[in-house]
Amino acid sequence: MSTPHNSANKGDFAKTVLMPGDPLRAKFIAETFLTDARLVNNVRGIQGYTGTYKGVPVSVMASGMGMPSMGIYSHELFSQYDVDNIIRIGSAGAISEKLQLRDLVAGLGACTDSGYAAQFDLPGTYCPVCSYELLETAVGCARSLGQRLTVGTLLSSDSFYDASNSTLRWGKMGVLAVEMESAALYCNAAYLGKRALAICTISDHIVTGEALDAASRQTTFTAMMQVALETAAAMAQK
Repeated sequence: MSTPHNSANKGDFAKTVLMPGDPLRAKFIAETFLTDARLVNNVRGIQGYTGTYKGVPVSVMASGMGMPSMGIYSHELFSQYDVDNIIRIGSAGAISEKLQLRDLVAGLGACTDSGYAAQFDLPGTYCPVCSYELLETAVGCARSLGQRLTVGTLLSSDSFYDASNSTLRWGKMGVLAVEMESAALYCNAAYLGKRALAICTISDHIVTGEALDAASRQTTFTAMMQVALETAAAMAQK
């Protein structure tokens, strides 16, 4: 079988898929952490791999950038490939002074300036939230690894270059960081009865102006990757 954006066969994906935005980060994770990883999808160069981690089947596939891209890939994985859990592992820009570069953040909820949820025709404003089961598991795994995982609200924005310069206003409402995919992932998971969680590494700080380079984002966010992999392994035991 295949979909318009995925050439994998039925059964090629594990029940838990880690989704970085960058295809090269997906390749790095597969080659660094997975045993017997094999490429199962490379339509549009998006790169999806399946292997094992501590004996548990785990997949990793890129989502691309932005909610439309995440919306497509997560929908196909959930609805066509029997995936139960998607853990987004991406970068985010801090808008809270409590955070520093390389801190790990888990998105309890995802505020958004996108109209993505309008397709569900709800009579109000939908609040995209993560799976509590995935979140609870990730918090426990981070603790066992000695990693500090800050849990709070993310902002999923349609704009990387914000002409209105309004991003920092979300910080006044307690939002921790801004990224571009989680709200769409959480909406799809809710609609399709699946589980989703975003774990992000702070790659730049909008308040202070600090930032990491592209190479660092691709290959050095290993703490986030390990928390997600441990979470995937733990979910297989439930």
